[in-house]
Amino acid sequence: MFTLRTILHPTDFSKQAERAFQVACDLAHKYQAKVVVLHVGPNPMTSLGGAQAVPPMPEEVGREELRKALLNVRSAYPDVQIEHRFETGNAAAEVLRTAEQTNADLIIMGTHGRSGVERVFLGSVAENVLRKAQCPVLTWK
Repeated sequence: MFTLRTILHPTDFSKQAERAFQVACDLAHKYQAKVVVLHVGPNPMTSLGGAQAVPPMPEEVGREELRKALLNVRSAYPDVQIEHRFETGNAAAEVLRTAEQTNADLIIMGTHGRSGVERVFLGSVAENVLRKAQCPVLTWK
């Protein structure tokens, strides 16, 4: 029997991701599951050997804005527990790692449905997750 305790929802804050989040919350409400909302940001710059601290770079300010946006992702259901996670790195790899780490029973994510040359150059996080996830994956276009 399929049990649903933890749903992982990776988000890029797109319309597709918003709709996928609504589906995740509907299922979480129905099955009394928790939703882990994950955003994967760009890799932070690493400091070089004893470099002095400098004021925040624009990309660091951007990461703070992304963290704030992540915390604003909330369920319309008051009984649905939401956990927010912000990671940096390769999006697909971080989604898979977080799914394993949280023992996700289901991943629900939006997809942009790119094809052709655009898909070749940009790749597809959803496709990589679909191919490698150890749990079921539901995508929303």
